[in-house]
Amino acid sequence: MQTLKLYGTPLSGHVHRVALLLRMLDLPYEFIEAPAGVRQSEAFRRLNPFGQIPVLVDGDLALADSNAILVYLVKRYAPGSHWLPETPQASAQVQVWLSKAAGEVRYGPASSRLIAQFSSPEDYQAALAIAARFLQQMELHLAERDFLATEHATIGDLACYSYVAVAPEGGISLAPYPAIRRWVARIAALPGFFAMPALPEPTAR
Repeated sequence: MQTLKLYGTPLSGHVHRVALLLRMLDLPYEFIEAPAGVRQSEAFRRLNPFGQIPVLVDGDLALADSNAILVYLVKRYAPGSHWLPETPQASAQVQVWLSKAAGEVRYGPASSRLIAQFSSPEDYQAALAIAARFLQQMELHLAERDFLATEHATIGDLACYSYVAVAPEGGISLAPYPAIRRWVARIAALPGFFAMPALPEPTAR
């Protein structure tokens, strides 16, 4: 097996979710730093014309989009595992949370962190409102279960984890959400886990 290559930056939650799965599947990979300047280069644009991270290179395949990469890695290297169950109902439930990661998580907790930490030109109040609605729903969902989609951790959990876990870095406290905090701890206890580099919590805006 050729060594997988993961292009990204350590502070990206999208990159982190892929790196988590790589480690949890015990797949060796080379991490290649791809800051903003690199992503504008012609060489990187050949890997991903959109200039976004992460990008996974597996032999002749260059694959972008973090959720698509999660699906690929399981289908390619851990088919039939608890990470992406084969049964229609369980598979659909995983897809629900992949969609939440690309929707409410991206435009709620992830957006608030981008604004607070990196001065992204997005709407902070809108991000807080999306996050508040989503985290309330997530809290209710996790009140009676350990993981999001099935009784085991799935790629749906990893897709949502990275930005939810660091929501305080965007000015969103997890104190009101005990079930979410327990879920965060469960993910952190999985073999192969590692955390993103911590950023300071912002002062009140």
